Amino acid sequence: MKKFAAVILILFAFVSCSFAEEKFRISHQTTFGGIIIDCSIEKFNSLGFEYGDSVNINFSNGKTLTDIPYYNGYYTKIGDPILIAYPGRENIWLQNNFGSDSWLDLGMKESDSVIISLNQRGKYKAVQEARDIKYFNDRNLYASDEVFANFRAMNIGRLKKNFVYRSASPCDNEHNRASYVDKLIKREGVKYILNLADNDENIKKIIAKSDFNSPYFLNLYENKCVFPIKLGADFHSDTYRKKLADGLAELSKHEGPYLIHCLEGKDRAGFASVVIGALAGASYDELVNDFMLSYANYYGITRENEPSKYNVLVSEIFDEMLKFVVNNENVDMKSINLAPYAEKFLLDSGMSESDLDALKSRIMN
Repeated sequence: MKKFAAVILILFAFVSCSFAEEKFRISHQTTFGGIIIDCSIEKFNSLGFEYGDSVNINFSNGKTLTDIPYYNGYYTKIGDPILIAYPGRENIWLQNNFGSDSWLDLGMKESDSVIISLNQRGKYKAVQEARDIKYFNDRNLYASDEVFANFRAMNIGRLKKNFVYRSASPCDNEHNRASYVDKLIKREGVKYILNLADNDENIKKIIAKSDFNSPYFLNLYENKCVFPIKLGADFHSDTYRKKLADGLAELSKHEGPYLIHCLEGKDRAGFASVVIGALAGASYDELVNDFMLSYANYYGITRENEPSKYNVLVSEIFDEMLKFVVNNENVDMKSINLAPYAEKFLLDSGMSESDLDALKSRIMN
């Protein structure tokens, strides 16, 4: 019995050592502002890490992060760090959820490396299990092309009917949705696209890929009817706000109908849609319903069938976005007229009065 116990202790020491001694190279994830760790999700999990674990991260430049949750989705509060194994990505990433660039915050260089060790097994397991949501890239698993493409018109507030659309990317086929979006925007006669995910360099690489199959998008792009602004993840940043204000100002110079999209049409397009909907006088409930359609489309989460998850997503994501736009803790967001706050947000973000008036004239009745 003592010999058996000794073997167990030796095995435990070996596993603990494997956690502590694993070193990984890193690189900068510039789009969302994070750190790509040179380890596949599959390999990392094979080392013994599990979703919901708490980990410590030690960087070769002497910086450390302790008690960081490891999830397969963005389940932390906005701005908090997370080690994430997002479905569809190859490697694990370290990011600040909708926050600042962790690479810059930590002073990383391409020559740096990290050591990740287990802090506490399953410390965040309850959150992982409550928030665990994933979607699929198989069209046959979804009810319609519109649902699969996360495509819809924003018919809320005083927006012109079937005039401002939002969706997943019509060009980037990372999640197998681009060609579906392309057909839908052709059907609806979209004339101008505000692309929140890419810049011209990205788009040219996307077009050159063998799986590119978006002829309608290509025609719009070649005719300078696509304006790419490549937003990051941190909607609090001055750069994000300025880019969005500039993008909407440019959109106002062109005829609609319009499409606003990022990669999934969920987060960056979600924030932009909150601003646009609020500007058009949409109510809190209208904005919530539009925002949460993305979670119904991708994950099947609705207020009726998964109220707990639904309410958490509204509270931790949507409400935080709208709070930032309103920027006034002394008002009840659920009852006020949100339009003046959206106007001030855009003006404070660098939009001119004339461009704001032009935007309102273009998109609103």
